[in-house]
Amino acid sequence: MRLQPIGRLETPFRTPAECPRNGRQLVPAPLCHATVLPEFRDGLAGLDGFSHLILLYWLHEARPTELVFSPPFDPAPRGVFATRAPARPNPIGLAVVAFEGFAEPGRLRVRYLDCIDGTPLLDIKPYLPTTDAEPGATMGWLAAHATRRD
Repeated sequence: MRLQPIGRLETPFRTPAECPRNGRQLVPAPLCHATVLPEFRDGLAGLDGFSHLILLYWLHEARPTELVFSPPFDPAPRGVFATRAPARPNPIGLAVVAFEGFAEPGRLRVRYLDCIDGTPLLDIKPYLPTTDAEPGATMGWLAAHATRRD
């Protein structure tokens, strides 16, 4: 398996402790940028017109994995795969971001990121409400915390 960053994410967060638990906690959401390396910029063709994108990124400063732990807002032990915690066997972050166009060629304006400045960007996909939204989805143990946005 080989992963290669396609760019970097620029956020106002300098440390993992400064990051929101998810990008929708901060109101208003800060403007962030996804800068794509020159050799991948041709892949951005046709991105105009999408309101939202899915960004995949490598949480390069995540702490070591704990397979079972108690989340900060729930005392019960939970498996890492039943949480959205950043400390994972493969620390891949995923965010659905609002896409506000290009600041300049290869530099996208986005909101709702939850990672530190300089995070390696792995991929960009258009968010498709016909495919990516599941209106009947359930939230498992998190349903008891449904008023939270994390």
